[in-house]
Amino acid sequence: MAKQSCLSWNKFDLVWALNLFGTAVGAGVLFLPINAGKGGFWPLVLMAMLVGPMTYLAHRGLARFVLSSAKPGSDITEVVEEHFGQTAGKLITLLYFFAIFPILLIYGNGITNTVDSFIVHQLHLPSPNRVLLSFVLIAGLISVMLMNEKIMLKITEFLVYPLVFILLALSLYLIPEWNTSMLNEWPSTEALLTTLWITIPVLVFSFNHSPAISSFAQSQQREYADPTQTEKHTKRTLKMTSSILLVFVMFFVFSCVLSLTPAELAQAKTQNISILSFLANKFDNPYISYFGPLVAFLAITSSFFGHYLGAKEGLEGLITKLSGKKTVKCKKHHYFTALFFLLTLWIIAIINPSILGLIESFGGPIIATILFIMPMYAIRKIPAMQRYQGRVSNLFVTAMGIFAISAVVYGLF
Repeated sequence: MAKQSCLSWNKFDLVWALNLFGTAVGAGVLFLPINAGKGGFWPLVLMAMLVGPMTYLAHRGLARFVLSSAKPGSDITEVVEEHFGQTAGKLITLLYFFAIFPILLIYGNGITNTVDSFIVHQLHLPSPNRVLLSFVLIAGLISVMLMNEKIMLKITEFLVYPLVFILLALSLYLIPEWNTSMLNEWPSTEALLTTLWITIPVLVFSFNHSPAISSFAQSQQREYADPTQTEKHTKRTLKMTSSILLVFVMFFVFSCVLSLTPAELAQAKTQNISILSFLANKFDNPYISYFGPLVAFLAITSSFFGHYLGAKEGLEGLITKLSGKKTVKCKKHHYFTALFFLLTLWIIAIINPSILGLIESFGGPIIATILFIMPMYAIRKIPAMQRYQGRVSNLFVTAMGIFAISAVVYGLF
């Protein structure tokens, strides 16, 4: 790929912004209005004010960490070992892999369930053979990841555009149904802080695109000749990603929340159905229910690609560290990791277990630690990152990281 030398915004940056957007927006976006809005309108406003800076600054810190390597082109597993030593490198790589891998399992299982449900309920056809359906879907997703980066980004771009359009269209469609019942309920200070504490992680992880950050940072290094340009384009792209997430996802969340009463949100939570299913039932509009599987399919597929990048890096990093070799970045190992993911995801999709969400929850604190705490610790301890010391944003990211991790751990127990 030809190296760029200008600092102007370009298609390469836009495509990566969309790819990171797609990584963040999984099928959970269909449950996000219920989970984030159940505390009321005003806590949601405060959360929206916090989650934009949190998302941008935390992911910028992780990208800076990857770019801080003395060896350009190093992935996050190599940078961790370079800065913290072999033992810490092995431990963090192991945790990194096992934090992302369960999410990949959930997406392999989720896309099978989504397509099966669409065939049965929307197309009114008999349920296809699950073994065959799951293999075709998972093999198709993984085959995209075996293509070169340019093709993968192009396919992701193709998926994310309709996802953004549908979220915007649904948000606008609901405007005539907005009501002010949410605006009249102002919680006490204690209730407000408790709601913020418990709900912030929901938004943080809904906006999380850390699994793709290492591949993104490496791609930026390959694209731009000068380290200064690389950092500027990296910051600009991450800022664009956070802005797109904030505008389109939060507009969707607010539009859904303002269309329902607090009692209806609680009812949707009890029924454990997506927000589009609940809205379709409330307004007796079958067209809204058709968008549910489509949004879920687009969101799962685009998010799968970003999480695959992180899981692949983690697995290849583990193989490198356990084998004692310097690198495993060859086609043989790429095909091995692809086969490993194909078989494990296929088996889980066939079994269709109910404990995957619980497993994913245990990975939450690890992801939050790697995203929020590790880069801030590196700024304090690593000479290559000391130029970022003394900034208020570092304290903000650290505080919000501790805030999010404590709430996730509290939620587990």
